[in-house]
Amino acid sequence: MAGKKVRTSGVSTLSRAVYERELLRLQIQLVDLQDWVQAEGIRLVVVFEGRDAAGKGGTIKRVAEHLNPRIARIVALSKPTERERTQWYFQRYVEQLPAAGEIVLFDRSWYNRAGVEHVMGFCTKEEHQRFLHQCPIFERMLIEDGILLRKYWFSVSDAVQEERFRKRMTDPTRRWKLSPMDLESYTRWEAYSRAKDEMLVHTDIAEAPWYVVESDDKRRARINMIAHLLASVSYQVTPRPATELPRRPAATGYERSPRDLQTYVPDHSAGLAG
Repeated sequence: MAGKKVRTSGVSTLSRAVYERELLRLQIQLVDLQDWVQAEGIRLVVVFEGRDAAGKGGTIKRVAEHLNPRIARIVALSKPTERERTQWYFQRYVEQLPAAGEIVLFDRSWYNRAGVEHVMGFCTKEEHQRFLHQCPIFERMLIEDGILLRKYWFSVSDAVQEERFRKRMTDPTRRWKLSPMDLESYTRWEAYSRAKDEMLVHTDIAEAPWYVVESDDKRRARINMIAHLLASVSYQVTPRPATELPRRPAATGYERSPRDLQTYVPDHSAGLAG
């Protein structure tokens, strides 16, 4: 692995008050980063990878929460179509790359081939080996063309993953997160571990290193990842022009149309306890 390895497991859970205060501070800085990306025509790609239930999705939501969706885009591709299966593997990901002044957050990426496709047998051994050979070349091409690339691997322990899976089974708002593929991955922990290790050996390159995020504590994982992303980009705060709310012109006699001519949403909140 490139750079110093730091493990945070065993650290006490971050309190909600501290977490929310620091998260807001970092999110304000993310808006500054976004303004700089737009003003300077930067292209920023952030890759989020890791095991199922490692906390990638929640972190992506916090990164994008206060950003302009026209500038910062989340890409979470479904399985390839029959036509896409006949294309060069990286082709459909190239179509999602940012133009000048854009940020793309990949909720899983081309690294599917090194993980789920390899472990589940969705690609051949030859296709897997070709990926491991081509991926560093592909990423160097992106960087040589001026794209800023950051890659984060969210690491979760087997015990915490099981706990999160069990919560998804009983939580009606999270059941959709537990797919048959997730259940299958649960039974192939060691196979995924070996696949991850092999992937890191081939793709942890100096130009685009992997950064591991310890994610047994979701709050710490989110804070640590966002703080690292901000520190890794030499962005500048872009001055915003002073703005004032303009004065409305004088009224010209407009009268609102009768309310009974419109259909209103029922006041469901009226029946709730105070």
